[in-house]
Amino acid sequence: MKPLIKQNLSCAIASFALGASIIFSFSAPAKAADDPDLIFRKSTTFKLLTPNDKLATYGIDDPLVSGVACYYTISEKGGVAGALGLAEQTSDVSLACRQYGPIQIKGKFGQGDVVFRESRSVFFKRMQIVRGCDAKRNVLVYMVYSDKLIDGSPQSSTSTVPIMPWGASEAPRCADFVSG
Repeated sequence: MKPLIKQNLSCAIASFALGASIIFSFSAPAKAADDPDLIFRKSTTFKLLTPNDKLATYGIDDPLVSGVACYYTISEKGGVAGALGLAEQTSDVSLACRQYGPIQIKGKFGQGDVVFRESRSVFFKRMQIVRGCDAKRNVLVYMVYSDKLIDGSPQSSTSTVPIMPWGASEAPRCADFVSG
């Protein structure tokens, strides 16, 4: 009987390891050309044997609007769950978007179209940056928020980019590119 218990325990450990590696592979972000650029990280909580909790600031370029970059700061949980990619991250995100060159809008977009999306937990929670146009003031409006399959978070942050001329370039009107 003891060899049978030992065999079942070994099988259970192997199954757990396989399941954990599958979950980890789905939770680890794949590196792509449009992944955000890490600007820097700062530790906020010390943990002796596991990674610290951190704040991380990232930069992204708007894929449809050249000349605009957005920077966001998110919390990253440490500990064992954070190290394995299993921690559910908080919904706290700050956002700042700026014009850094001549603005060129490459196509039509809808109000609230997604600029960037990132998973914030193993299952069903995402952080999204969306874009809109204030046609009256010719301003691009960016908002970041988290959503969840069951209940979203009212925590959000908004940033604006007035579309200004850059050098000899004329400033486009964002209203000309809003669809529907």
